[in-house]
Amino acid sequence: MKKIIVLLLTVLAISQFTTAQEDNYLWLEEVDGKKALEFVEKQNKATVAELSAENDYQDIYDKNLAILNSTEKIAYPTIHGNYVYNFWKDKDHVRGIWRRSPLESYKSGNPVWETLLDIDKLSETDGKKWVYKGSTGLYPDYNRFLVQLSDGGGDAVYIKEFDVNKKQFVENGFSIDEAKGGAEYVDENTVIVATDFGEGTMTTSGYPRQVKLWKRGTLLKDAQLIYEAETTDVGAGGGIIRDGDKSYTLLVKNSSFFSSQFSVWSNNKVIPFDIPKDARPTGILKNQMILQLKSDWTVNNKTYTTGTLISLNFTELLKGNKDIKVILKPDEFSSISGVSITKSKLLVNVLSDVTSNLFIYSYENGIWTNKRVDAPKLGAITINATSNGSDQYFFDFENLIIPTTLYLGDANNNTFIPNQSLPAYFDASNLEVKQYKVKSKDGTMVPYFMVSRKGLKMDGTNPTLVYAYGGFEISSSPFYWATMGVSWLDKGGVFVLANIRGGGEYGPKWHQTAIKENRQNAFDDLYAVSEDVIAKKITSPAHLGAMGGSNGGLLVGVAFTQRPDLYNAIVCQVPLLDMQRYNKLLAGASWMSEFGNPDIPEEWAYIKKYSPYHNLKEGVKYPEVYFGTSTRDDRVHPGHARKMVAKMNDMGYKTYYYENTEGGHAGSSTNEQSAKSNALMYSYLWKKLK
Repeated sequence: MKKIIVLLLTVLAISQFTTAQEDNYLWLEEVDGKKALEFVEKQNKATVAELSAENDYQDIYDKNLAILNSTEKIAYPTIHGNYVYNFWKDKDHVRGIWRRSPLESYKSGNPVWETLLDIDKLSETDGKKWVYKGSTGLYPDYNRFLVQLSDGGGDAVYIKEFDVNKKQFVENGFSIDEAKGGAEYVDENTVIVATDFGEGTMTTSGYPRQVKLWKRGTLLKDAQLIYEAETTDVGAGGGIIRDGDKSYTLLVKNSSFFSSQFSVWSNNKVIPFDIPKDARPTGILKNQMILQLKSDWTVNNKTYTTGTLISLNFTELLKGNKDIKVILKPDEFSSISGVSITKSKLLVNVLSDVTSNLFIYSYENGIWTNKRVDAPKLGAITINATSNGSDQYFFDFENLIIPTTLYLGDANNNTFIPNQSLPAYFDASNLEVKQYKVKSKDGTMVPYFMVSRKGLKMDGTNPTLVYAYGGFEISSSPFYWATMGVSWLDKGGVFVLANIRGGGEYGPKWHQTAIKENRQNAFDDLYAVSEDVIAKKITSPAHLGAMGGSNGGLLVGVAFTQRPDLYNAIVCQVPLLDMQRYNKLLAGASWMSEFGNPDIPEEWAYIKKYSPYHNLKEGVKYPEVYFGTSTRDDRVHPGHARKMVAKMNDMGYKTYYYENTEGGHAGSSTNEQSAKSNALMYSYLWKKLK
């Protein structure tokens, strides 16, 4: 009898859960469905007609396009052998060119560019909307590359072998049909491949679950299977890591977004690393595997705490032994935002109260020592390019009002010189940057940056835009946002960059305190920042807007449904919004370790409290939200934004909606598309907040 009662209760719970799943707008999830595209076209037409008529629209469009097409942009380097490779777009190269310059001429500041692949011409020849998605080269000469091309900008790519000396694709070379995944050379005649090999070879998250070694001249279907994940895992992949002249074939199985099993393929067998599942290796230097800990790890009765950067003797690790050295243990106000390896040095980028500090580490006689790089302060540093053949490297520095400068550094003598700089795209002479901290709902102090005119009048009328992300341990460091500068700051707007929990600004714990059942902390942090700029009389709800994309789109979607009283404008870009079905759409299943699994009633219980799509109510004074997405976004499904707009419209709420027909998760494929999206977005913000 007890079993029958339990069974009946279970059936009842499932029945109630199924009822909650009823959705009248599922037809909008059919990406290229006729009815869905008619809906998109109607919404786009109305939005473009209204916002392009705004006084500032054309000025914003022209200035954005000029920036995006500027020949004064930094040509960011990727170093392969004796060349620097770069992908470049401008008004004459709408889809871009892949090019290279001799490394020495690039370092001198006078690169001599040689075009390798013209994506515009290739698109015209093939009748495709090709988007360049990167390439991997054949070590050590790098005369051949595996080039990734997306039709329309999605994450799924075609991979084709390219000869850079002949400037053409290799006839009968390695070629892989469209799929999510990747490939890398093991040697001239072997590649390691993770792709869609056919039925049953992809995970429920839409990523490859098999890794194979493919020999030149054979069929892909006959490639040797060397590694396999479960269908319920996020995915599997492989690649090559190098330590000087030694190379290792690395394998990885991601059981969740933050949990992985790393192994090497050696002597026809898989050797797993006995390291924490949430720690990810960043490379090997002098037989030391570099590892950042995302949780406490106790080895031989010694505990290495969360956030610590350590190294392990790699050859001993493969034997099952753990010889550990501590490289850096950040304090409570610091985190490691980047680790890179040169020929003989380790570069570590440390965030301290959300501004960067760069250190060079050396490993000699079993000891790690460091020197600080006297780089510019109070901004963000990014390591752009390193090479395993040299201790020279490139890094850039920027902040919210200082244009980005690319530097050439030398890790041996700890020097650096400027290489390229952006021009000042907007006038910052009358602007100032301030950093504040505010107490969130649970007492946590949350930092944020604010850019405004000097001598700002504190009368609550300043148009103010708060931007935040707050997820996946991604930090929001201060950066030079040229298009925002000309579209917003130049016209008198105030910009706020909120460093809310869920990001990585203060290390793994800052992220972990806002995942799953604790997600509300991220939302509360955003509200605290918003309320603080109101309390300071910088602005008021009538003049306050919030912007976010992807996970940040979810953030602002929650913000206007939970706190419609705080904002008069919301820019919700490529968002997650239907949190009951997100794990069934495209890559959504891979994010359940961040948000939780809505198919488990206990987890849906906390997700449904904030899911924007499920918390819409009639008769509420919501702001007139601007939604932006892309038909070709194969990471976050455009159905999220489509369904939200349809539901709001049917409830009688006015919305603005613009869906670019290509562009992938980035939203746009060309500079013209980006300029149009920006002009629509900022015209909307000025319409609502001035």
